[in-house]
Amino acid sequence: MKVAKEWRLGSMGDTKILPGSRHCSPLKRPIWIILMVSFVSLFLVCAYIYPPNSDVACYVFSSRGCKVLTDWLPPPKRELTDEEIISRVVVRDILDTPPVESKNPKIAFMFLTPGSLPFEKLWDMFFRGNEGRFSVYIHASKEKPVHVSPYFLNREIHSSPVTWGAFSMVDAERRLLAYALKDPDNQHFVLLSDSCIPLHNFDYVYNYLMHANMSFIDCFVDPGPHGNGRYSTRMLPEVEEKDFRKGAQWFTMRRQHALLVMADSLYYSRFRDYCRPFADGKNCIADEHYLPTFFNLVDPGGIANWSVTRVDWSERKWHPKSYRAQDVTEIAFSLNLWNGHMKLEVIFNGNFGQYSFSC
Repeated sequence: MKVAKEWRLGSMGDTKILPGSRHCSPLKRPIWIILMVSFVSLFLVCAYIYPPNSDVACYVFSSRGCKVLTDWLPPPKRELTDEEIISRVVVRDILDTPPVESKNPKIAFMFLTPGSLPFEKLWDMFFRGNEGRFSVYIHASKEKPVHVSPYFLNREIHSSPVTWGAFSMVDAERRLLAYALKDPDNQHFVLLSDSCIPLHNFDYVYNYLMHANMSFIDCFVDPGPHGNGRYSTRMLPEVEEKDFRKGAQWFTMRRQHALLVMADSLYYSRFRDYCRPFADGKNCIADEHYLPTFFNLVDPGGIANWSVTRVDWSERKWHPKSYRAQDVTEIAFSLNLWNGHMKLEVIFNGNFGQYSFSC
C-alpha cells in the first residue's frame, strides 16, 4: 500500500527537482511581412512610372479615385516640347563656350530714354578720362536728344515708341543689347534710364562689374497679386507658376547672358503673348518678369538675384521715389586729382555701398 508522502517546506531531501528550462528556438522571420512590403513598394513604383488611366484601376485601392494617389506621389517628369529641346541646346552651347577674351574690355552703357538726358553733364564727368573703356548707346523713344557731352554725340540707335508697362519696353531693351553686342570689346552691359546717375567713380564701377563673374539681375518670388498673381496658365507647359519670378527692370549682365537673351525665342514669345497689361484680367508688366523668369529657368546660378541699381519703392506707387535736393548731402565733384583727372562721387543720405547706380 502506498503511503502518501508529505511535502515539507524547506526540506531539501523532499525537494523535487524540476527539469531545466528549455532554450527557445529562434523566432522564424516574418517572411510574409517582407513579401508584403516588397509588393507594396513594387506597386508604388509601377503607379509612379505607369499611372492608372482608368477610374476602375484607381478605385481598386481607394474610393476617392486617382486623386488620392496624385496628392502624395511625386509628379512624373514632363516630356519636353520641341521648342524647349532647341532652347536648352542653344543655352548649353552658349554657356559652355568660353568667352572670347578682349584686349580692350569695355562696359556698354545703354540709356533707355524718351528724349534728352537731364544728367548728361554728370555722366560726362563720370566718363571723362576713361576713353576706350566704355561705349554709349541711346534708345530715344519719343524725340531726338539734344546733347551737351561729346560722349553722347551720334550714339543713338534705331528706336521705336515705348509704352510704360507694355512689351515694347522689353523690345527696346533687346534692341539696345543687339547694338551693343556688335562691338566684340563690350563685355558687360548696363541698362539705365534718363533719371539714373552713378554713385561711384568710373574705376570703382568698372572693376566691380568686370571682376564679378555673374550678372546682376533682380530675381525673387513675390506671392502677392503684383507677383505670382500676374501669372497666366496660358504660359504652360514651358513656364510654370513655381518658376515665375519678379525683379526690377534695371540690370547689368555679362556678354554670355546678353547672347542668351538675343538667342531666346521660346520664353520671349510666351511673355509677349501672355504677359501684358490687363490680359486675362491681370496687369502683367513684362519688363518686371521676363528676364528674372528667363534666367531663373536657364541659368539660376549665374545671376546675383539683386541689382546694382538702387531704386526706392518705399512709397508703394507705380513709379519709384524721386530724389529731391534735400535728399542729397553732397555732390562732390572733387578737385582731388586721380591720374590727372577729376574724381566723381555722389553721396546720398543712407548706405548705398552695394549699389553702383541710382534711378
